[in-house]
Amino acid sequence: MKSDIRHTSSQNLASFMEQVGEKKFRSTQIEEWLWKKGVRSFDEMTNLPASLREKLKENFILLSAEISTTVQSNDGTAKFIFTLHDKRQVEGVLIPADNRVTACISSQVGCPLKCSFCATGTMGFIRNLHSSEIFDQFLLMNKKSQELYGRAITNIVYMGMGEPLLNYESVMRSIQWITSPKGQGLSPSRITLSTVGIAAGIKRLADDGFKPDIALSLHCADEVKRRRLMPVTEHQTFEMLKDALAYLYEKTGKRITIEYLMLKNWNDSLADAKK
Repeated sequence: MKSDIRHTSSQNLASFMEQVGEKKFRSTQIEEWLWKKGVRSFDEMTNLPASLREKLKENFILLSAEISTTVQSNDGTAKFIFTLHDKRQVEGVLIPADNRVTACISSQVGCPLKCSFCATGTMGFIRNLHSSEIFDQFLLMNKKSQELYGRAITNIVYMGMGEPLLNYESVMRSIQWITSPKGQGLSPSRITLSTVGIAAGIKRLADDGFKPDIALSLHCADEVKRRRLMPVTEHQTFEMLKDALAYLYEKTGKRITIEYLMLKNWNDSLADAKK
């Protein structure tokens, strides 16, 4: 069975070039077409010999997401439904503000965390997105941003469907290609990863020298109430969370943004504010 060429590492792609009698530099050209120019077929790789393009077709496939639905609100915000190769769907959002356009990107189809205030949680968890499917959201919305607002995406938040730290490898690889000069070249400082607070994942970010920003979905400073709001926190205590965030700050010097969704008569009292 053919594999998606964007699931192939740079090293394996270079090895494949040697196996089929091509120069190694061809793998660099192919990656430029895939991650910098965002082509959706091998035939678009026009600086490759036709014989090599045929070899690629014989050994690989190139799966791409498509925008199937677009809805725009009066304030300019645009929501998109992406249909994936297996007909599963995820959503993304473009948010224009002043001179910025922020793209909200999904990392999973559905979500296993079942936060009570989140519609995605009612879907259950279906599967993780591959890095190429995350990358496609950025690529497609970047084109839409230029059409709708006359400017490219300036910022990204991993704050769509799913918990990014439960799809760690794919999220990190998508960030690699979005920020790499060989890819889209966006500054890591313009990317924010939002998490409910998976302590082990936060520590892993610290150990990996994570460069983008981190946002914690706190939503309640009362641990008992927070567990009712966000069931996953039963196994992610405040002590574990504080320890992980302190570790991240010590390792990277990155300040953490605290996200707080105010829910009437639940977490919006003066007592909640003091906590």
